[in-house]
Amino acid sequence: MRLLNLLSKTELTVSDLTHILGQSQPRVSRHLKLLTEAGLITRFREGAWVFYKLVRPPKTNGPGDPDQSSRDYLSPSLAAALVDLIPQNDITVLRDLDRLEAVKQRRAAVAAAYFAENADEWSRIRSLYVSEADVEAAIRELLENEKFGFLLDIGTGTGRILEVLSDRFDEGVGIDLSHEMLGIARANIERVGLPNTYVRFADLYALPFENDSVDLVTIHHVLHFLEEPANAISEAARVLKPGGKILIADFAPHDVEFLRDEHAHRRLGFDDKEIAGWFEDCGLQSAKTCHLMADAENLDTEQNLTVTLWLGCRETSTVRRLPLEQAS
Repeated sequence: MRLLNLLSKTELTVSDLTHILGQSQPRVSRHLKLLTEAGLITRFREGAWVFYKLVRPPKTNGPGDPDQSSRDYLSPSLAAALVDLIPQNDITVLRDLDRLEAVKQRRAAVAAAYFAENADEWSRIRSLYVSEADVEAAIRELLENEKFGFLLDIGTGTGRILEVLSDRFDEGVGIDLSHEMLGIARANIERVGLPNTYVRFADLYALPFENDSVDLVTIHHVLHFLEEPANAISEAARVLKPGGKILIADFAPHDVEFLRDEHAHRRLGFDDKEIAGWFEDCGLQSAKTCHLMADAENLDTEQNLTVTLWLGCRETSTVRRLPLEQAS
């Protein structure tokens, strides 16, 4: 019951749980195994770590937890009912929650240290374009007041887009291949208390979701790092429901070479025609485009970048997968 209560609050590793509970690793692992087999909790691997969390009742017709696609929906309701029976003012429960808070604070400290270490370089890049606050405001405006059942944020990084759009979806997941960034995103989600929101280690070229399962896909400042951006869009289109939308934020074409040499930018921006062509190739319709040009008077350099937002919609019942030779 203590495990169920803790895992209803956040995602935790065996190491986290042994520290909080003051129990041996074998004992905790055995209880986790039994709870997993009973369908009350779920596990997912992230590199060398395995995280556990309470299963949750489905709120939408979306993909839910990608690791639990065949789950019996009776178990989430039972898990929630059991947690509701646990007295939160019990002295043992309160002690567990105090130690859980210490675990969260350690995560936040690691995230803060990572940011501090890289702050100068990130500030240098941000000085080249319009503020992120303006980009985020434009994203919300482009989506108007639409609500989405399931949001997938590809290359989630710090999880910021999940936070910005938290009032626009019922359930959200961010994926990334960087364990460091997933740790930061997880800490940020816990800090702001986003319900039904989580992050996962996953490959954007092979998304762990079924066809026709996602209402909104966001790809924020990710495409310029990719060898095959068209294939990433094609895979995103695969998981979109008919009527689902994809929103891409990235740079317009530019010649700021240090971003390629020092920051692994594979592409120096994209033009509208290129993105529209990739949308069409995948069975997506271009809906809206927004260009956010930098104000040279407010920037530290003459090498200004334009951020472009492209909104696409899946209108058809089938999605055309982009041939590999065409994508590259």
